[in-house]
Amino acid sequence: MKKLIPISIICLGFTLQTIFSDSTEEQADAANNIILAQNPLDVALGDPYVLLASDGTYYMYGTDETKSIIGFGAYSSPDLKSWKFEGQVYEGAVKDSWTVKNFWAPEVYEKDEKFYMFFSADWKENPNDELENFRIGVAVSDSPTGPFRDLTDRPLFDPGYPIIDANIFEHDSRIYLYYSRCCYKNPVESEIADWARDQDLFEEIEESWVYGVEISDDFTQTVGEPVLLLRPPLKMDDRQAEWESRSVTSGEVNRRWTEGSFLFKSGDKFYMMYSANYFGGKNYAVGYAIADHPLGPFTKSTNNPVLQKNLEQGGVVSGTGHNSITWSRDGKEMFCVYHGRTKETGRKRLVFIDRMRVDVDGNLIVEGPTVGVR
Repeated sequence: MKKLIPISIICLGFTLQTIFSDSTEEQADAANNIILAQNPLDVALGDPYVLLASDGTYYMYGTDETKSIIGFGAYSSPDLKSWKFEGQVYEGAVKDSWTVKNFWAPEVYEKDEKFYMFFSADWKENPNDELENFRIGVAVSDSPTGPFRDLTDRPLFDPGYPIIDANIFEHDSRIYLYYSRCCYKNPVESEIADWARDQDLFEEIEESWVYGVEISDDFTQTVGEPVLLLRPPLKMDDRQAEWESRSVTSGEVNRRWTEGSFLFKSGDKFYMMYSANYFGGKNYAVGYAIADHPLGPFTKSTNNPVLQKNLEQGGVVSGTGHNSITWSRDGKEMFCVYHGRTKETGRKRLVFIDRMRVDVDGNLIVEGPTVGVR
């Protein structure tokens, strides 16, 4: 089997990343000739994902913030700086499709001269009229700019609860799917939930959890049972509890999220980035966890969160989250692609791109959020 294109880049990127992790930005620019665009980009997407395709072009996909597309559009760039809208590349809710609405978080992978889009949408099969009926599907195209067509007439699989935020990783000729179980109808007892009741804020706290499962080489079925990988902390004295519970402790909403996962490998370790808190609020932020195997167990970093709002430090950025990673063409530089908001742009989610690295001690560092010319 040929490697998935993002996976081969990941392996190359981290073979070289250890060498270049302490390079200055000026040295990196000289080596790669990459000068990033001014943040935020003039691209209204949530959950952005960037594919560096075999043709040397960067392609960006995401959740459409303009509500003008039923499905997904795409942008292309030769340099991560200037972006061209390529139009709609996947149309949802068409005849014979399993999809209905709520088209979220697409990621595209290149394999055997085909392009495969993993995404979330509401499933039309909904006998119990569930308010959230999201599943993950796969669409295929001969081109990164589409048109993408559903690979089958059903979601990839049905775990019995709503799921979103698909991410794919290949290791030792096995392919793993990562996804988030939605908060919907998943109340969890914890010390945070007890505290919220004592404060008369919420009677229950629902949570979303990240799972991983092996999938078949043709992307049509799962192999084995899903494994729970990440969830919000149960104890108040857990060092992750404060930042992962801000949407609850601020009285914003009765939910704690663990979503938007993205896996990569550095050295012999597997790093999973993830987002916590309400995606529509200012507290949305990114952390990471490390494991020795793609299916864990994962240990959250004491360095979390690695990307968050900077309002309290005099900045203007909030709601930073659901990131992906892309690389320079030579694999020497990593870039964190995420959505966020500023005081000027209001509630609309826009794309940000900042440099990131893994240092010599194995710490993941995102050099953001930044705004303006860099």
